[in-house]
Amino acid sequence: MKDSQANKNPQAESKKTTIPPYMKAISGSFGGIVEACCLQPIDVIKTRLQLDRMGNYKGIVHCGATVSSTEGVRALWKGLTPFATHLTLKYALRMGSNAMLQSAFKDSDTGTLSNKARFLSGFGAGVLEALVIVTPFEVIYPPSQYNPSLVWSFIVQVVKIRLQQQRGLSRELLKYKGPIHCAHTIIREEGLFGLWAGAAPTVMRNGTNQAAMFTAKNAFDVVLWKKHEGDGKVLQPWQSMISGFLAGTAGPVCTGPFDVVKTRLMAQSRDGGEVKYKGMVHAIRTIYAEEGLRALWKGLLPRLMRIPPGQAIMWAVADQIIGLYERRYFHSAAL
Repeated sequence: MKDSQANKNPQAESKKTTIPPYMKAISGSFGGIVEACCLQPIDVIKTRLQLDRMGNYKGIVHCGATVSSTEGVRALWKGLTPFATHLTLKYALRMGSNAMLQSAFKDSDTGTLSNKARFLSGFGAGVLEALVIVTPFEVIYPPSQYNPSLVWSFIVQVVKIRLQQQRGLSRELLKYKGPIHCAHTIIREEGLFGLWAGAAPTVMRNGTNQAAMFTAKNAFDVVLWKKHEGDGKVLQPWQSMISGFLAGTAGPVCTGPFDVVKTRLMAQSRDGGEVKYKGMVHAIRTIYAEEGLRALWKGLLPRLMRIPPGQAIMWAVADQIIGLYERRYFHSAAL
């Protein structure tokens, strides 16, 4: 009897302790709120560096110091409201959709998930995230394909970029007075097309980023902490932070050009007539020709300063929420 209990099918146990996608989504949304509040200044600096064509900023520290001294410390938290909203929705969709795709890709007989299936699940979650949350103010879809959820996502990103590139704090001197006024102004001056700049690089960046991140997070959990999905073991916050930090480093290096192009396409306005960049490929060629190869990785260091710590914070929060769920519903979870 004891032998039969000791030799229980581990796959059956794994299925039993599978965390439902909605809990993954909830854990991600709370992680996004905490991350946004902690790391918004680095995102502002990254945006300013990527949009700096005249060489006004000498680096990360100089950029942050210049913004603080000329515009006030509050300027480093410009765009926090749309950014926090954006991260909350983004992580909820990312975590939830990845969990759903992983369930769909699992072997129906054994319940196992191959590395290829894990990678594809992450890529699919990233693409979905780009189209539904990240890009609503980036991609150029015709009005006939208008979709409210897509528009919301694009608006959040474009409004955030437009607000961050403004200099100064006096409302009278700023073109955009706030998130709602910014969105209204873009629609009035540029039409709905103005809300859809940069979809292609956003899709490529997000798909690759999330495929690498989910695959790496699982790998680091296994290698460092002997943590396997569904085994009931709950990581300590510091363990989740280390795994999340390491998993968040690969994507920015691989997707730097996509991120720079995305920012340029989203930041350019049509109020002067012709736009400088016609699309993703044209933008890459133009930036390379005018500014050199290194310009395609502008803002990489701020991204490495923001994304890995952001992933560390998000996973520390998310893993603890999931851990609480396991403690509540799976009595065999390791404390």
